[in-house]
Amino acid sequence: MSTITTSPVDVALASVLAAAGGSFLLEDRSPEEIFTPEDLSAEQRQIAETASRFAKEQLLPAAAQIEAKQEGVMRGLLRQAAELGFTAIDIPEEYGGLGLDKATSAVVADYTAVSASFSTTIGAHAGIGTMPIVWYGTPAQKERYLPRLASAEIVGAYALSEATSGSDAMNVRTRAVLTEDGTQYILNGEKMWISNAGFADLFTVFAKIDGEKFTAFLVERGTPGFSIGKEEHKLGIRGSSTCALVFSDCRIPAENLLGEAGKGHHIAFNILNMGRFKLGAACIGGARYAIELGIKYAKDRTAFGKHIAEFGLIQRKIAGSATQLYVTESMAYRTVGMMDAALNALPADAANSSREIQKRIEEYAVECSILKVCGSEMLDYVSDELVQIMGGYGYVEDYPAERIYRDARINRIFEGTNEINRMIITGWLMKRALKGQLPLLPAIKKLMDEVMQPPEPGSGDSGELLEREAKVLANMRKIFLLAAGTASQRYMMTLQDEQEVMADLADCIIAIYGLESALLRARKLASSASRSGSGAASVAAAMTSVYAEGALATVEQAARRVLAASAEGDMLGIQLGVLRRFTRVSSAVDSIALSRTIARHFLDAGRYRM
Repeated sequence: MSTITTSPVDVALASVLAAAGGSFLLEDRSPEEIFTPEDLSAEQRQIAETASRFAKEQLLPAAAQIEAKQEGVMRGLLRQAAELGFTAIDIPEEYGGLGLDKATSAVVADYTAVSASFSTTIGAHAGIGTMPIVWYGTPAQKERYLPRLASAEIVGAYALSEATSGSDAMNVRTRAVLTEDGTQYILNGEKMWISNAGFADLFTVFAKIDGEKFTAFLVERGTPGFSIGKEEHKLGIRGSSTCALVFSDCRIPAENLLGEAGKGHHIAFNILNMGRFKLGAACIGGARYAIELGIKYAKDRTAFGKHIAEFGLIQRKIAGSATQLYVTESMAYRTVGMMDAALNALPADAANSSREIQKRIEEYAVECSILKVCGSEMLDYVSDELVQIMGGYGYVEDYPAERIYRDARINRIFEGTNEINRMIITGWLMKRALKGQLPLLPAIKKLMDEVMQPPEPGSGDSGELLEREAKVLANMRKIFLLAAGTASQRYMMTLQDEQEVMADLADCIIAIYGLESALLRARKLASSASRSGSGAASVAAAMTSVYAEGALATVEQAARRVLAASAEGDMLGIQLGVLRRFTRVSSAVDSIALSRTIARHFLDAGRYRM
């Protein structure tokens, strides 16, 4: 029996704006227009508490058994999660699910992520293993599989990668041929690194019909001609199952084709958007747990006659970890708020249309890629700092820091490598700009006209909270437009082939989304201090200031590389002069004092809690 009800969730979405994807580069938002973790409803908070309790009472005590892949343990935990409703959130009610909003889905991914192996397992099952059927399945396929996936009676998996087509997903070699009587497809080929493969019952498999039409199929375990390889021995997430799949004249019913023949790329890419978003949410939960462990150790461990939590460099590690988590958390819940606002705006006759739901979520493809990149790199940073805080204890298997450190590494490879996602971020935005869907090109032209004029004198301070950081944000946008405009003029239609330039532009985009999300959340907290407490508002402001310093440096360095690769001679000199103009700030921020303030807040709380 599920503990999550299917009653409508009172999400604070009335004023949240379903902004166009990528519009954060060009448009300012008000705090009221974004969704933050503080806006979660009472029901969503209850679900978060239930997920957190499940993690602490079921997942952490079973850590050794999970790590050793003790038979039946992971599947048993998945069934327990299903009893709590965690595997049914994204499945419509008519097929045995709960049909809840994406914010609730994010909350579960977030708060069950203390075990990366379990997080991988439930993500592969309830996310990329189930959503293809939710969105693309026929009524018969949905009736047959979704109720059992919702209850975890059967376990799902997603089989796209091959030995020669990891990042190059469309280059799969697995072939499908329709029999002469049209009743079956015969599959031949291999898949690699498939999560849940060791015990999954249902696989979404991608193959090319006649070697040409990229298509998805549903393949059940036990189908003749379908075999599963041995378990891979991995650096991290050792408790999750990862195997190869082999198809040797594997015959499946023709009705097991998923979606449309030759349209498998729609399934692959739309499902990966959700996978990237949920991975970002899971990294938040993993980092929250790591910070809590680091704080506890720092407060217990003594050296030179006092607790190491009193040392400035330990406080800097705690503050840096908390700041990175705060920014990523702000971006994640802002993004899910836009998704839910867009879905809530669907007309009644389209509210359950898979095609319309996909279109609304696809609108935020760039934000999903940003979350994947930021979440994975943030967790890498936090887990590394945890090991450093714990010293020798962090390096041995008797303590969880060692496992957290190893587990974190895969996230930069999962769901498209971070390099691929950086290419997606810039490429997606430039593609939209060329189609006129995002007014990026007019903004670039306007800036280019502006920079040829002498700088205008700065206006005085208005006294608004984080005004300096808002000016930094405005200048970061201008720096991006300067770099993007110069690169576009230099490379034009071949820009996508300049991977280093594309990645540097992506880093500018990421930093802009991160700073604006942190800034708006801090201002929203300040405006509702009576509800959240002035402590949360002040530490949010401090973290935003610290992040702004690093973000501006990142954008400046990335833009300098882009300009140097895209211009030369006098023109390069002029552009570097403009860059220097945009990187000037009115006053210095005492980052050391701010880091101490941030660290003390979380040391007093004993964990990361706003």
